[in-house]
Amino acid sequence: MAATAPATPAPAPEPANVPMAERPMPPGLDAAVMDPSVNPCDDFYQYACGGWLKTTEIPAERARWSRGFETVAERNQTVLRDILTQAAEGQGEATPEDKKLGDFYGSCMDEAKLEQSLPTLRTYLAKLNGLKSQQAVASAVAWLHARDVNALFRVGSDQDQKDATQVIAVVDAGGLGLPDRDYYLKPDVKMREARAAYQAHVQKVFELLGDAPFVASRKAIGILAIETRLANARLPKEERREPEKVYHRLERQGLKKLAPAFQWDTYFAEVGLPAGEALNVTEPKFFSEVSALVRQQRPTDMGPYLSYHLVKDVQTALPKALRDEFFRFESSVLTGAKADLARWKKCVEATDDALPHALAKPFIARTFGADGKATTLDMVQQIEQSFERNLDTLSWMDAETKAQALVKVKKITNKIGYPDQWRGYDGLTVKRDSFLDNVLAADAFEQARQLRKVGQPVDRQEWFMSPPTVNAYYNAATNEIVFPAGILQPPFFGRDASAAVNFGAMGMVVGHEITHGFDDEGRQFDADGNLRTWWTPASDKAFRERVACVKNQYDGYTAVDDVKVNGKLTLGENVADLGGLKLAYAAMEAYLAKHPDQAAKANSYRFTPGQQFFLAHAQSWCSKIRNEAARQRALTDSHSPAFLRVKGPDVNLPQFQQAFSCPAGSPMVAPAANRCEVW
Repeated sequence: MAATAPATPAPAPEPANVPMAERPMPPGLDAAVMDPSVNPCDDFYQYACGGWLKTTEIPAERARWSRGFETVAERNQTVLRDILTQAAEGQGEATPEDKKLGDFYGSCMDEAKLEQSLPTLRTYLAKLNGLKSQQAVASAVAWLHARDVNALFRVGSDQDQKDATQVIAVVDAGGLGLPDRDYYLKPDVKMREARAAYQAHVQKVFELLGDAPFVASRKAIGILAIETRLANARLPKEERREPEKVYHRLERQGLKKLAPAFQWDTYFAEVGLPAGEALNVTEPKFFSEVSALVRQQRPTDMGPYLSYHLVKDVQTALPKALRDEFFRFESSVLTGAKADLARWKKCVEATDDALPHALAKPFIARTFGADGKATTLDMVQQIEQSFERNLDTLSWMDAETKAQALVKVKKITNKIGYPDQWRGYDGLTVKRDSFLDNVLAADAFEQARQLRKVGQPVDRQEWFMSPPTVNAYYNAATNEIVFPAGILQPPFFGRDASAAVNFGAMGMVVGHEITHGFDDEGRQFDADGNLRTWWTPASDKAFRERVACVKNQYDGYTAVDDVKVNGKLTLGENVADLGGLKLAYAAMEAYLAKHPDQAAKANSYRFTPGQQFFLAHAQSWCSKIRNEAARQRALTDSHSPAFLRVKGPDVNLPQFQQAFSCPAGSPMVAPAANRCEVW
C-alpha cells in the first residue's frame, strides 16, 4: 500500500488480562484526535474527532480541512512538487514527457511572464467579440468548446447508456458562472447577495481588461441576464440523478429540430466531433432555451458572455490583478478562504490536470509499494464477498432480483492504484514562455481525445481519475470501482495499522463504492452497464420504501446555519455510506474469524475490534469547513457534510450500538421504528 514512511512493526499482543485502559492504542488510531469527555453514545463524531476539532485551524488558503482527504492531498502535492521542480530545472529523467512536465510547471511558476499575458489573451478574445451573425456565434462557441470552455452548454463523449459497448456524443447543459441554478433563482437574502456580488465581480473583471466602468457594468448586467435564463431552463441537481431524465437520443437531426436557431451544422463542423448522427441531448428543455436565447439576443451581445467564460476558465494564467479579483469574489461568496492558494499548489494542480498520466508515473514510482495492488485487491474482494453473503439475508428482495444482483457484483471490475495502460502526449506542444498558451493547448488536446471516442467501442481500460488523486469512484456505465494510489495511504490505509482500523477506514470506502452499484441511481444499470430495468416490481417497490427512509432521515439534518441537507440530492451517497459501513464491518468480522493471529492482535489493544473499526472510520472524516463553503456544498454537492457521514450511518447500525454498548434511546441509536437499512 502507498506509504510516506517505512512501516513500523506492530506491538506485540498484550496479555488478555491487562485492563483495557492500560493497553496500547491500536496502530492507525490517534488518542489525541479524540475527546474522551464525550459519551460516544451521545455524539460519536465529537468523541472520535473532538480533540482534533479543538486544536486544528483551517489553513488560511483553504475552505475546508480534514484529517483525511485534504491532509493526504497536501502530502501528495509535496511529492508532486518535488517531481515537477526537478523536471523544470532539467534534473528529472531526460524524456519528452518529463520535458513537457517541466515546461508546463515552469511556465506556470513564471509570474513575471504571467504579467505579460494580456496581449495573448486579447488575441483569443478577439475571436469572441464583434460577432455579426448567428453563424458567427456558433463558430465562437465551437472554438471555446474545442478547448473545453463550457460556455452556453457543453459537449463531450460518453458511453451510450442503453448500449454499453459504444461511445456517443453528448450535449449537456452548462454555461453558468455561479455554482448552480439555485444561486440565480432562489429569492432568499443570501442568494440575492450572491447575485449582486457576482454582477459586481464580472464588472470588475471587464474593467481590469480595459473597459470603462459604464461599459463593464452593461456587460455584467447582460451576462447575469443570459445566465439567469439558462439557469431557469436547467433541471435541478437532484433530478439529474435520475438517469432516464438525462438520456434523450435525439440524434443531430432531432437536436436541430428542437433548437433550430442555433447553427448546429457550423458548430459540429468546427468543434471537432467525428461525423455521425448518434447524440444524447441530456436536457431538451434547456436546448430549446438556448435556441430562443440566440434568436432573441443580438450576436454582438453574446461576445461579452463568451469572453467572460474564457477569462474565468484561464484565470490561473492571467496577471495577478485578475487572479486576485477572482479570488476576492470566490472567497467572499463561495469559499470563505482567507488567503489565495500558494502558487506552487495551483501549478501542481494545473499540471496534474493537463498531463495526469505523465505526472503519475514518477509519483507511483515514489509512493506506491510493490504490494499495493495485491493488498488492496484482497480487501476489495473480501468486501465484494461480504455483499454476496449479505444478499442472502435480505428478506425484502425476491430471488429473481437477488440472482441479477449477484451477477452484477460478480462482474464488477476492480482497478487499483494506476492504469495498466498509460496515455501518451505526442502531439501536445508545451512552451516554456506562455502558460496561457499551454493551458489552452492542453485543454484542446484533451478535448480532442474525448471527442475522437465518438463512434468507437468503449475502452474499458480507461481511468477517469488521475492516480495521485485522493478519492475513489464507481462508474455504473462500466460497472467498475477505481481506487487511485493517492488515497491508499494513512489514515485510510496503513501497512502497520490493525486489521480493524484498515477495514473501518479504507474498507468503508471500498464498501461505499461497491454499494454505489446498488444505490438509487446505480441500481438502474445492469451488470454490463446498460440502463435497463432488471428489478421485479415487488423488489423495486421494497427498495424505494427503504431509500425513502434514508431520504427522510437526512432531510431532517441541518448542514449549516439555516440550510438543510437535501436528502434527495445526497441520497446515493448516504445509501452508499450506510451500506459500505455495514459491508466493511461484516468483512472485518469474517477476516478476523479466518485469521486468529490477527484477531488476537486486534484484541490486545485498548479498544475492541468493533470499536477500532468505527473510530477509524470517524477519524478519517474529521473535518472543518468555513460557512461559505458549507453553504455552497449543501446546495450543490451530492455528499452530506463530513460529520453526517459519520453520525448518519452509525445511528442505523446495530453493530455500532453493540460496539459501544449504547442503551436504547441514546442520541446515536435510532429507534427501531425509524432505523434505516437498505443493503
